[in-house]
Amino acid sequence: MDRVNATTPSASSADDPARAAFAALRTPEGGRLLAELRDHDPADELATATRLRRTHPAELVSAALGQARLRQRAVAKFGAEDAYRMYFTPNGVEQATRTSVAEYRAARLAALGVRSVADLCCGIGGDALALARAGIAVLAVDRDPLTAEVARANAEALGLGDLVEVRCADVTEIDTSPYDAVFVDPARRGGRGRIFDPEAYSPPLSWATAAALKAPRAALKIAPGIPHEAIGPEAEAEWISDGGDVKEAVLWYGEGFAPGAFRATLLPAGATLTAPAPLPAPPVGPVGRYLYEPDGAVIRAHLVADLVERCGGRLVDETIAYITSDVPYSSPYVSGYEITDQLPFNMKKLKALLRERRIGVLTVKKRGSAVEPEELRRRMKLSGPGSATVFLTRVAGAPTMLIGHPLG
Repeated sequence: MDRVNATTPSASSADDPARAAFAALRTPEGGRLLAELRDHDPADELATATRLRRTHPAELVSAALGQARLRQRAVAKFGAEDAYRMYFTPNGVEQATRTSVAEYRAARLAALGVRSVADLCCGIGGDALALARAGIAVLAVDRDPLTAEVARANAEALGLGDLVEVRCADVTEIDTSPYDAVFVDPARRGGRGRIFDPEAYSPPLSWATAAALKAPRAALKIAPGIPHEAIGPEAEAEWISDGGDVKEAVLWYGEGFAPGAFRATLLPAGATLTAPAPLPAPPVGPVGRYLYEPDGAVIRAHLVADLVERCGGRLVDETIAYITSDVPYSSPYVSGYEITDQLPFNMKKLKALLRERRIGVLTVKKRGSAVEPEELRRRMKLSGPGSATVFLTRVAGAPTMLIGHPLG
């Protein structure tokens, strides 16, 4: 089911099997079943279902098993304490913001004095819950009736019902003027998977931007791969990574933000790199003793040139985001390596070198190379007590292998 701006009319839960199944899960019997299934092994699901159907309705057992699977998947985003109290839909688990990112975003708004937010396209309520925990009153809106019911149930389950009002409505018809800020999370998936054209979001990026500009402050969640030219000059654009993985981008509007600025934020540390405008193209030069791999959020935010300037280094290739220098440089925005060898791309030479050094554990990183890491490791036939990192990349346009080990 599409979670935003669905065209199907609202129906009572009796007319909608999915909503009826969800309502059954919230009964005392459904709650007991979910508690019993908390630690169940999906590999034993057939036997579990057979056993439970002896004492419970088959429809309820199927719904409980499905919800148990979703809760187990949701632990990675929400943590076990919350995930096993919350309710999910398949799309909700996939599309919801992870708690660490939602809490960071809520903290930025709270620090600016925001006390009420209209959360448009709220999904299962991941962001609404984080906003409420930051002391912000939330109107959470979603067009899909089941999704709205799940969001309401989640607010109640986490004791946040007094701060979160859930409304099933078309977000384009919501009056946001009473609220201090607006948060918009357009749907970026359709029947064929991910949507890459921002104007194909639901609602489109142009509508979301217009809604953001009407509010005193606003945050607009977008895909990390959005083209920079699609970002208007009124927005401060921020890319957020968590544990080294880029999770999302957000456009900030209004008082307290820096229009036209690009920002990269790394969680859980909270380190933030920002620049008011793109720097000129950084210099390119030979590989030095040290190599630095920028965090993905820095790359997405086009702030690699800023790091090159900070470390006094250069790029190994004008099209590759690897930085090199002759002196060590420490920064939360990069992973550093000491390079011991530089070879033209040649599998036989690499294999001989690794065998000579008795390398049994090989980390393979690549940028600008079509070789798959697992295939390379298989062909190396590694053996020995040593470890190394190999970078498959281009240096001044030439396919190259760099061998080294992490700093520190």
